[in-house]
Amino acid sequence: MSWSKTFTRGDVAQHSSKEDCWVIFDNVVYDVTDFIADHPGGEDLIMEYAGQDVTAIMKNKDSHVHSRSAYTMLGDFAIGKVSLPETMSLEGMAPAFLPADAHISDDFVPEETDVAKDYVHHQFLDLSKPLIPQMWYSSFSKEFYLEQVHIPRHCKEPAQLMPYAFLEVFTKTPWYVIPMMWLPIAAAFFHLSATQYKEFFYTGNATLSNMEGYAAAFGCFVFGVVFWTFLEYLFHRFLFHMDRLLPRHQFFYLMHFLLHGIHHFLPMDRYRLVMPPVLFATLSFPMLLLAHAVLPTAMANGVISGSYSMYVVYDTMHYALHHTKLPEYVREQKRYHLEHHYKNYELGFGVTSKIWDYVFHTVLV
Repeated sequence: MSWSKTFTRGDVAQHSSKEDCWVIFDNVVYDVTDFIADHPGGEDLIMEYAGQDVTAIMKNKDSHVHSRSAYTMLGDFAIGKVSLPETMSLEGMAPAFLPADAHISDDFVPEETDVAKDYVHHQFLDLSKPLIPQMWYSSFSKEFYLEQVHIPRHCKEPAQLMPYAFLEVFTKTPWYVIPMMWLPIAAAFFHLSATQYKEFFYTGNATLSNMEGYAAAFGCFVFGVVFWTFLEYLFHRFLFHMDRLLPRHQFFYLMHFLLHGIHHFLPMDRYRLVMPPVLFATLSFPMLLLAHAVLPTAMANGVISGSYSMYVVYDTMHYALHHTKLPEYVREQKRYHLEHHYKNYELGFGVTSKIWDYVFHTVLV
């Protein structure tokens, strides 16, 4: 027998009152609220184990032997199943999180997930089928979704998101699209900044030379590079990992999944490692408006140029952290970023640098 809903033990523990009482028996979740008053052993016996696993006590022959009809009656109150704990390690399934003292080398290669076993045991997403429809029609609890989406799975081939091939192409972004699209735009902003600096400092017949205009723009460019590392940290920590503030609705779980959850669910999927251009354009547009609101136009365009250039470094470096052997500094960042995936996703938000993790005390050690 299977149920459409899967709960964590934390979910069940929240239902421990007489007006809302759940229990777990043999990894199945039961809502026994309406049965409390009718329990032959008295309601106090149920309330003693409200929100808990009653498997051991119900199977304890020295406590109270339940009849077959009692188990049949219990089945009427079944509402779902309980998920396996994320620390459980089963052969062929998603790996457990690594212990804090585990070492991740720069040639780390995760074990491939047995898709069939993973779905049978976790009842989360079937990787042999399109993922977006499953997310849209799911009935996961928030706690179960967040537990499962942060357990890494690994497949040789990219996962299928959409049910139709002509739509699936829009869900994939090869890494080289990022520099091809955004570096020319960054260069255009830089040239525009240099030109505008010449006009900004024009007084009478005096104006900046071309070299002086580009030098002024370069100063803003450098500031934009540094500022991007701060934005990178903010986006990663407070937008991509806004787990605690995630509204309890399947629509928002799907948005979370598409924004960043899929990357933690499938961290080695080559086509879901860099940001789709439409998504980056959407996220960066408010930043463009803010830059022009608080800075002179010439300065704003220089800062935007530096930020866009550093974004290209960020996204291509992010791809390399998952799939390439690199120089020593980047190898260290690779180990650090993989620890974010395989040890503790609530720390280690810096990708190109750890500096803001040190500043805000979220560094992985």
